[in-house]
Amino acid sequence: MNALTLIQLSDTHIRADGAQVQHGVDTYANLTRVLDRLRAFGGPIDALLLTGDLADAGDPAAYRRLRSAIEPVAAELGAQVLYVMGNHDERRAFGYELLGRAPGSVPARPHDHVLEVNGLRVIALDSTIPGRHDGDLEPGQLDWLADQLRTPAARGTLLAIHHPPLPSSLAAAKVLGLRNTAELAAVLAGTDVRQIISGHHHLTAASTLAGIPAWIGPAVAYRIEGMAPVGRQQAAAGAGYTRIDLIEDTFVLTAIEVPTAAPLYDRDEAAELRRLAALTPEHG
Repeated sequence: MNALTLIQLSDTHIRADGAQVQHGVDTYANLTRVLDRLRAFGGPIDALLLTGDLADAGDPAAYRRLRSAIEPVAAELGAQVLYVMGNHDERRAFGYELLGRAPGSVPARPHDHVLEVNGLRVIALDSTIPGRHDGDLEPGQLDWLADQLRTPAARGTLLAIHHPPLPSSLAAAKVLGLRNTAELAAVLAGTDVRQIISGHHHLTAASTLAGIPAWIGPAVAYRIEGMAPVGRQQAAAGAGYTRIDLIEDTFVLTAIEVPTAAPLYDRDEAAELRRLAALTPEHG
């Protein structure tokens, strides 16, 4: 069975007019820097999964700016694209500009949808509450999710949601978290969901929900400090994304930082492998 490679891009926080966020962060420049790295990678990338807070203030022009960056690169890579709602996003503009729904047909209801990637089912679950920054899943959404999961997918299911369905030691994360994690866990238990990915916290973390590996991916926009000094909340410049590999029946997730300085080394891979092999004689 062929390996799959998917890329999670979270919390891009694009502004329509190019304005910076958080006192000097050019989020569009961060996004294009990440996309340039994906183009230089050269290996197959099957899908780009954008897990919420795609626009900083839900502006339709910000979504158009995002699409103008994402979709040509996805086409060049031959990658599918999945857009997931975040708390900074606006449902009507999101549905029209990113999901291609006709203006008059976009209701103010959650945007839940499914993408099939070479046998892997990816489910986008909208955890947003309009006008708020914490998250919640409506009873109808949980029913819809349970219905989707009644039929297993060939290579299992990956669930993409903006608000992490996990506890947190960070005070702000507790305030801005997902309200009904227990109800979600009850729906997922015993299904073919094999990996959960989320964003929202602007840091990288991992845990489990209902025995399923759950991942909080780094943000493209900037980083939140996970161990700030007592009584402080801190953020720092920096961008990151997640490489998700499905190798046979195993998910491997790698958080990748996008450096702002030159690499410490940049070596020919074949020569380096020969060097390493010489240093590692065969056993026995």
